[in-house]
Amino acid sequence: MSLQTKIEDKLNEALKSKDKSTYSTLRLVVASIKDTMIAKKIRDKSKLPDNELINILKKMVKQRNDSCEAYKKAGRQELLLAETKEIEIISSFLPKQLSEVEIKKICEEIIKSNNAKSIKDMGKVMGELKKSKNADSLDFSKASMIIKEILK
Repeated sequence: MSLQTKIEDKLNEALKSKDKSTYSTLRLVVASIKDTMIAKKIRDKSKLPDNELINILKKMVKQRNDSCEAYKKAGRQELLLAETKEIEIISSFLPKQLSEVEIKKICEEIIKSNNAKSIKDMGKVMGELKKSKNADSLDFSKASMIIKEILK
């Protein structure tokens, strides 16, 4: 079953169970998927590839994390809780993220295999990380910090 089908099924479940927060969040996800399909001129009957869906979901989580930071600074607790709930719902469709220890191990391997010596090689290392088999389950902001630390 494709990721898009899972999201649509969960949306229907939320509608039937009258779970407003899940329903409204998943409607935003489905709308974002449809926007992407329109932009890429994909026909209505076909599905978006899972890797593209994962990128959309990651982008949505990042946007909400940014909003959370703003709400923390402004002291808007109710909005912070709403955004946190949306992050939970969207993240449930993402692959399990690797821990910091696992990310560090992968970064070290890629640095060693690319013979990276200084911070100037960071772009090359990040490019290899994005091509790696673990790309879907990596938090690239954490990976970036780890690489900077190693290459100093």
